Amino acid sequence: MFSKILIANRGEIACRVIKTARRMGIATVAVYSDADKDALHVEMADEAVHIGPPQAAQSYLVIEKIIEACKATGAEAVHPGYGFLSERAAFPQALEAAGIVFIGPNPGAIEAMGDKIESKKAAAAAGVSTVPGYLGVIESPEQAAEIADEIGYPVMIKASAGGGGKGMRIALSRDEVKDGFERATSEAKSSFGDHRVFVEKFIVEPRHIEIQVLGDKHGNVVYLGERECSIQRRNQKVVEEAPSPLLDEATRRKMGEQAVALAKAVNYDSAGTVEFVAGQDKSFYFLEMNTRLQVEHPVTELVTGIDLVEQMIRVAAGEPLAFGQPDVKLDGWAVESRIYAEDPFRNFLPSIGRLTRYRPPGEGVKGGVTVRNDTGVYEGGEISLYYDPMIAKLVTHAPTRTDAIKAQGEALDAFAIDGIQHNIPFLAALMAHPRWQEGRLSTAFIAEEYPGGFQAPVPEGVLARRLAAVAAVIDNVENARKRKISTQMAGRPVVFEHRRVVRLGEQSLICEVDRAAGAFLVTFLDADGRPTGTHELRSAWHPGEPVWQGAFDDDTIAVQVRPLLNGVALAHRGVAAQALVYTEREAALAALMPEKIASASGKQLLCPMPGLVVSIAVTEGQEVKSGETLAIVEAMKMENVLRAERDATVKKVLAKPGDSLAVDAVILEFA
Repeated sequence: MFSKILIANRGEIACRVIKTARRMGIATVAVYSDADKDALHVEMADEAVHIGPPQAAQSYLVIEKIIEACKATGAEAVHPGYGFLSERAAFPQALEAAGIVFIGPNPGAIEAMGDKIESKKAAAAAGVSTVPGYLGVIESPEQAAEIADEIGYPVMIKASAGGGGKGMRIALSRDEVKDGFERATSEAKSSFGDHRVFVEKFIVEPRHIEIQVLGDKHGNVVYLGERECSIQRRNQKVVEEAPSPLLDEATRRKMGEQAVALAKAVNYDSAGTVEFVAGQDKSFYFLEMNTRLQVEHPVTELVTGIDLVEQMIRVAAGEPLAFGQPDVKLDGWAVESRIYAEDPFRNFLPSIGRLTRYRPPGEGVKGGVTVRNDTGVYEGGEISLYYDPMIAKLVTHAPTRTDAIKAQGEALDAFAIDGIQHNIPFLAALMAHPRWQEGRLSTAFIAEEYPGGFQAPVPEGVLARRLAAVAAVIDNVENARKRKISTQMAGRPVVFEHRRVVRLGEQSLICEVDRAAGAFLVTFLDADGRPTGTHELRSAWHPGEPVWQGAFDDDTIAVQVRPLLNGVALAHRGVAAQALVYTEREAALAALMPEKIASASGKQLLCPMPGLVVSIAVTEGQEVKSGETLAIVEAMKMENVLRAERDATVKKVLAKPGDSLAVDAVILEFA
């Protein structure tokens, strides 16, 4: 076994590998760029080596610098994580030449499966079901359109060397094929250094299901069940689960056996994933094989009890697998949410900045439920413009899918992040979505369920009462605290008005708050003052804590809390609401106050996220039509096309290609 390994990656996956290596008694070496000098993975590792500037092309992607770091520290092997150099055959080849072991598959397997075009040919030869499509190199938008016409719409344009949703476009017409070809080839070149794309039939209402395989250097290969990754946004996975609610045992076995056959055909000898697109009728077709550890591997680890990173290390050290296919058992259900630095209320645009607050839920096993949080950040750390916007992967495991989803919702509610925008409100709302809970999924789920973009649900019914009750209890606790602080409310008679009016958006709820035996009793009243129900709330919450955790009647709940003037901002189950708490007299006066209406300007094109201007498509004085492309901005390795919302004339162009812009920076002005 190795005594020291280097992790050629950053962020949460570097931290994840370090944890397993530490448990195995293996020393670790981290590498870092200028942007990551204070990163968590650098702090966690036994040693750390600086490898260059923030740009990945000058640091994490430079093979020579990784090898130099190995030689300088005496690292015997390298784990690549995912992304960066993990699927470049030249990397293990260079390591082997330097006498260093690659903790991953052999270069031949990477070459065979790393090219999506060649991998589909290999899959077909191995008897794996494949999607109809054109696997040759496409030279122009016109050729792509002709191919799409022959295949039939809709089609998917995909980067041959791609991954992570980059270099992918769905096209419903010839015009969309041409535009998608341009965008896909541009993204592919900037992300992977390979502009090639191919076209294949897009399956209507598809589901994304993948099989985890594990092979050793002695010819043994097993499959470890499946993961469903159908909840996607811009072709990038957002939520994953294991097993899939679609599959039955017969289909699982058939997919698993095909995945193993493909792995054996290329002499696969590490952890890898064979991805399939599945129809609602359980038909399935090969998409690609990822010759690396997947982002979503924790759900497989939790349902199988197998540490995939440990197995990768043991296989790389030459050990045979210690178990066979009959030993692999699936236990319970696991759900993973990818927590990203992005704004779900602005079409999930990236967000960067400092984490002024980062308080994840507690990890561990309690009552048969496991909570796990894989992360590479910490409170006070910074989310950089240069890398993927992932903050953490929150995973829950329970005996059933229903229990795992419930646990995931509670854990998301208890996850407090400030300083940047994040997608927790969306993820929390998703966990409460009936279609998700029923398992009626497709990769178009987000587009279908949120066609106008995500908006926080309005609190209604029991949920409105729950939030109003928490707000009233918080008000009670804070008032009691104020009375104990010197000089506050001094000289005033200690008279507590326990009736409160809680205003949640457009609705007002009247309640009375009483204390009894360490609990709060919140009684709601109708307009005539008649009781309509009493709820018992228990919590050890103190002013200043970002999450109110406790019990609402028989339910354990967590509610995000942010102070406001005369109230609190609350977030729970994806619902975000401002709860203003008044006495009855204050409520009557507040109703008379005029509301300030925010002004809005429609004569500017603003940069919707921090990013780099790739191109400006218009000139001053040009007339543009609604839907016409105005500019392209790249942020966190994704190109975003900004289009005209209405017909207009360009008055002034204030940005140029290559400019680095802040959020809401003015790109264009209209007449």
